[in-house]
Amino acid sequence: MLELRDRVAEFVEKHVISGEAVLDAGGPPARELVERLKRGARVEGLWGLGLPAELGGGGLSLADYAHVVEAEGASDHAPTILGSLALLDVRTLAGRDACVRSIASGQVSVCNAMTEPGVPGSDPALTTTRAERGTDGSWTLHGRKWFVTGAAEAALALVLARTSGAPPSPQGLSVLLVPTSTPGFRVVRELPVLGAGGQWEIALDDVTVPAGNLIGEEGRGLRVVGERVRLGRLLRCLRWLGQAQRAYTAMRERARTRTVSAGRLADLQLVQQFVFDSLLAIRTTRPLVFEAVALVEAGRDARTETALAKVAAARTLQQVADAAIQIHGAEGLGPDSALPALFRAGRMARLLDGPDELHITAVARRVLR
Repeated sequence: MLELRDRVAEFVEKHVISGEAVLDAGGPPARELVERLKRGARVEGLWGLGLPAELGGGGLSLADYAHVVEAEGASDHAPTILGSLALLDVRTLAGRDACVRSIASGQVSVCNAMTEPGVPGSDPALTTTRAERGTDGSWTLHGRKWFVTGAAEAALALVLARTSGAPPSPQGLSVLLVPTSTPGFRVVRELPVLGAGGQWEIALDDVTVPAGNLIGEEGRGLRVVGERVRLGRLLRCLRWLGQAQRAYTAMRERARTRTVSAGRLADLQLVQQFVFDSLLAIRTTRPLVFEAVALVEAGRDARTETALAKVAAARTLQQVADAAIQIHGAEGLGPDSALPALFRAGRMARLLDGPDELHITAVARRVLR
């Protein structure tokens, strides 16, 4: 497994990170590079390592795949290029063979439309988007969603909508699969996050889909969302660890090679403190994340461990990226460094998959009962 992890890390470093300037810019050159690197990943035997073998993936267990996730997490583009971004969609849509195969092959992408303007994303019971059943069993959706990753290029959208009841009831919520080519599905605008693109607001104006596009049981959408979020949260934690390690490596190299009038940065005690604290954060966070992975793999209750891992990984990424920027000086804020993107990811991490405060409160209440 360590050999496979090293191969993934080498591929990401050699091919993905080296192409980030093109990938970040987007447009046709980025799409062409993504497709070329996808083909390279397949040739190297690194495609979809966490996907089932029958879908052309590597068939790794979660415990084994976790090591790979951390390695690929060094770049935000790697999960797409290595085919692993499809894992959550493949699990959510299990049983829809034709659809799942297209997703697993990388031919079709899916976006996840859950949060809404004016509604706290951490409280899905307040969802207002509605889906009304027609006489033929079809569903017609009305509403708005935002901060939908990849909505502009996705072929399918998983939409959380209210099929019965009213806010703030957690009952009556369902998940529907919506082709983005359906009349009434509209991308409203891009929502840059701290200057970076990729998030979108969408409108659902009389969007009608067949009855068979209901995912899971009617009114039990929070169960579908919950299963997806639990695994997705762990995968994010692992990728954040990979990004923290990337920032730490950059900081260490900078300290060793940069000289000032007083000598190398590495010889200054304040710099040594940054290096020590960053390494301590990474080394103490990693066991928390892998403990949660082991519990989930064993089918045990991992709510506390996952929440601890999420908060720790988010804090670690932001802390280490910030320290790396400090040691790089102004260069760490500029376009020639990956550090601004890593710091942005760390700041976003404290809100993604539930704000830190939500997890802190949930864990504290649980252990105090």
